[in-house]
Amino acid sequence: MNALRTLLLGILFAVVALVPACQRYDVLVEKNQICDEKWSDVDAQLQRRYDLVPNLVATVKGSAQHEEETLAKVTEARAQAAQIKLTADDLSDPDKMAAFQKAQDGLKSSLSRLMVVQEQYPDLKANAAFHSLQVELEGTENRILRAREEYNAAVRDYNTELAKIGGQVVNKVTGKPFKPRVYFSASAEAQAAPKVSF
Repeated sequence: MNALRTLLLGILFAVVALVPACQRYDVLVEKNQICDEKWSDVDAQLQRRYDLVPNLVATVKGSAQHEEETLAKVTEARAQAAQIKLTADDLSDPDKMAAFQKAQDGLKSSLSRLMVVQEQYPDLKANAAFHSLQVELEGTENRILRAREEYNAAVRDYNTELAKIGGQVVNKVTGKPFKPRVYFSASAEAQAAPKVSF
């Protein structure tokens, strides 16, 4: 009778200890999925930017043909930024995130130069199609900023949960399937306003 009681107490203790660990694992899975969702939102907004660039370039090309160099740089930056695609596993690799961010910063910088071009050409500035595209692009840049902020907030929550003792224990017991995510941050070059000269 005493052995049965000890066995039952042992089983009860194991269940009581296992339930919080399972809950902690579920929290990590949920936060990891939220990070993936937020990254998809960033990716969707970046795709929107890529889709707008050819229309913007074509509109400017029609009004300011002598700005071929600026237009070529925008097209080249778009191509470079579109080539770098990240998977969920890449979001834990600081080098891949840095390369991705550099390409995005290059595209943003070249688009800023293109926006300055319109100041030089009154016909282009008055062009309704250009104005509409400019408004779309500005809205897209705001959406990208918001999506990046939400992704970074999700990464903060996930990395914090993973760094807690319970998260570390679950990660160690389950073979370390959870890796810390890398924040999507601006490069040092992005801190300075782009210089444009004509």
